[in-house]
Order: sequence, then C-alpha cells, then structure tokens
Amino acid sequence: MSEQREEERGVVWAVLIGVVLLAIGLAVGMGLYRTGKGVAPAAASSAANASANAGGTAAGGAAGAPANTAAMTSSEVGDGAAIRVENGVVKFYFASGSAELAAGAAEALGEVVKGVAAGKKAVISGFHDVTGDPVRNEELAKQRALAVRDALAALGIGEDKIDLRKPAVTTASGSNAEARRVEVHLE
Repeated sequence: MSEQREEERGVVWAVLIGVVLLAIGLAVGMGLYRTGKGVAPAAASSAANASANAGGTAAGGAAGAPANTAAMTSSEVGDGAAIRVENGVVKFYFASGSAELAAGAAEALGEVVKGVAAGKKAVISGFHDVTGDPVRNEELAKQRALAVRDALAALGIGEDKIDLRKPAVTTASGSNAEARRVEVHLE
C-alpha cells in the first residue's frame, strides 16, 4: 500500500511541475508577443552585432549600439517600425498611426535593463509628428510610450524603476518618420 501511495505522489508532483513549467512558458511567450512578436532573424543578427560591439559608457549610458546606428542620418529612418541606439538612448520609431514595436525590442533594451539593475531609472518619452489630429497624435504618443514600458516590464523591470515623462514639446523636429518615436534613457 505504501509503495502505491509513493507512486501516486510521484505522479502528482510530475503533473504539478508540468503545470508550473507550462505557466512559465506561457508567460514568456506572451511577453515576447507583446514586445514585438519574438525576434526576427535580422533582429537577432543585429542583437549579436550589438553584443559584439558592446563597450564601456561614459556617465552610465547605454552601450552596445551596432556600429551602423551610431551615426544615423534623417534619411536612414523609414516610415515603418525601427529601433536605433544612439549615444546611450534607445529610440523606437513607429509606422504612421501605429503603436506596434519593431522586432528586437528586448535586445535593444538590454543595456537599459543592465542600467536599471545597477540602480538607475529608465525614463521613457513619446513624441509624434505634426500631421493629422493633434489630440489623436498625443494619445498615440502615449500608447507608444506605454508599449515600450510594457516591453521593459516583460524584461523584469518594475514600474517603480520606470518614469514616463511627457516632453515639454511632443512634436519632434526632423522628418515625420523621425518624429514618430519613443526615447528611453537612463538617469
């Protein structure tokens, strides 16, 4: 009788562990889905390049930007979703009317996560272009900033370590494609 109970306990533990692992897998999968639906092969390659190019930073800013994004010009920002890391600032660019993050958000935020772990705070600011309804643009800039906040939260950053700041001037200069962005920096 005792051996049968031990076997039953073993089965119960195996089922319990399976359920826990399934829940963890579901949570990770949902986090990836919410932050950009996983990593596209090109984004994974960019992340590998960023890791290879990582180095020290002055004043604790984010490092690890791929070499080709360090000197971005206005012509390099297209009308779709994109991510650039420049001088310690992670910039998320958005398609017109969209708040969907480009693939590779988790990799681009890697240095921000490290900075927060070292005691800094992630500051998120949303900007928009001057076309269309100003009220709608302000709301869209907010939704984009919240999408970036959610990506940081999915990476384990608590809300107490994230500061959403509305810039004094939300209409950014440059092309419309450059203006539709959210910036993340460390303080």
